[in-house]
Amino acid sequence: MNHRLIIRPEAELDIDEPFNWYEDQVSNLGHEFRNSVGAAILRIRSTPHMFPLVYRQIRRALVKRFPHALYYFVANEVVFITACVHQRRDPNVWRLRR
Repeated sequence: MNHRLIIRPEAELDIDEPFNWYEDQVSNLGHEFRNSVGAAILRIRSTPHMFPLVYRQIRRALVKRFPHALYYFVANEVVFITACVHQRRDPNVWRLRR
C-alpha cells in the first residue's frame, strides 16, 4: 500500500541544493541524485515503518549511493518528509522541523 506523501517546502529546498551542487560537479550527477532520492521516497511510501526511528516519531531512510538521508514521520496514514540532510551535517538541523 502506498501512503499519501507530503514533502515539506524545506525538504524540497534540501533536495534542490545538492541537486544543483552535483550538477555543477559532473553533468547528470544531479539527476542521478534526484533519482536516488525518488527511489528512497518510493520505499518510504510503500513501507514507511520499516525504517528506524531516530528521534521521537521521526524516521530516517538513507539515500543509496549518496551521503544523504530523508527524515520523515507518519501521521494518519500520511508520510511527511521534513528534511533531506547530508550525513556530515549537524544532525540537529532536522530536529527543529515538524
